[in-house]
Amino acid sequence: MSKHLIVGAGPVGSAAARLLADRGEEVVVVTRTGAAAGPLDGVRRLHLDAADTAALTAAAEGAAALYNCANPPYHRWAEVWPPLAASLLTAAERTGAVLATVSNLYGYGAVDGPMSPDSPLRPVSVKGGVRAAMWREALAAHRDGRVRATEVRGSDYLGPGVTAALDGRAFGRALAGRTVQVLGDPDAPHSWTSPADAARLLVTVAAEERAWGRAWHVPSNPPRSQRQVVADLCAAAGRPAPKVTAIPGPVLALLGLVNPTVRAVRETAYQFERPFVIDDTATREAFGLEPQPWERIVAGLLP
Repeated sequence: MSKHLIVGAGPVGSAAARLLADRGEEVVVVTRTGAAAGPLDGVRRLHLDAADTAALTAAAEGAAALYNCANPPYHRWAEVWPPLAASLLTAAERTGAVLATVSNLYGYGAVDGPMSPDSPLRPVSVKGGVRAAMWREALAAHRDGRVRATEVRGSDYLGPGVTAALDGRAFGRALAGRTVQVLGDPDAPHSWTSPADAARLLVTVAAEERAWGRAWHVPSNPPRSQRQVVADLCAAAGRPAPKVTAIPGPVLALLGLVNPTVRAVRETAYQFERPFVIDDTATREAFGLEPQPWERIVAGLLP
């Protein structure tokens, strides 16, 4: 039995904790409140600020892996992530734990084709710049022999209780037959990632030496537009698909004046204005992992 320290108890962190606990591993989940999302039998909860390097290092002593599943407030990434990422990197270096980070596709910026882990990092947003810098620093430390680091990247999450581009509010409106307004082009092909699949890849690469020193994309189903996702959900519920429209730009701008999260979303809206497709070929070939069936993911969204 090995010790595993997970920072963050959102959908991916909680799913990773369950996977590891089910295998009989010693699992500690760190959050600022000591709470966790849902029941986590056999998992110890620890209340500490992961940006406190000394406290995090003490918690990580003896751990085989340190998992970065943190998710700071969306509109505060530029402020919160740098010291938090530095703390995680330092704790991994001091303890020898493998640093396995959950990330996303923001660092690639606006692209014209599918994104693979070998695609260049060319962020066009502040948040994308933050994520790219985090990986570059971890990779530099890995190449210097100071840490063993890896990273998994998924597209927008789709799953129960997930707050993302399409969430419970949008699905509630869809199932009620009401018009659903979405960000960007409702018909642009878009990849969606299950948090459970992200967790499965995360614990896999943390334990695989051949996975260290590079990033991996989470196995995800073929892209579906936002309109198609809404239609798939309604079909699974035996209900007609509602009207799906784009949120007008002026409306989004006005909402951004009073809502900092909406304001932060606007800089990454490009992801929904053109095809945004993940290439997970390398992950499938290296580890034989496949995404959950699309039908199962959609069924899990039903109330």
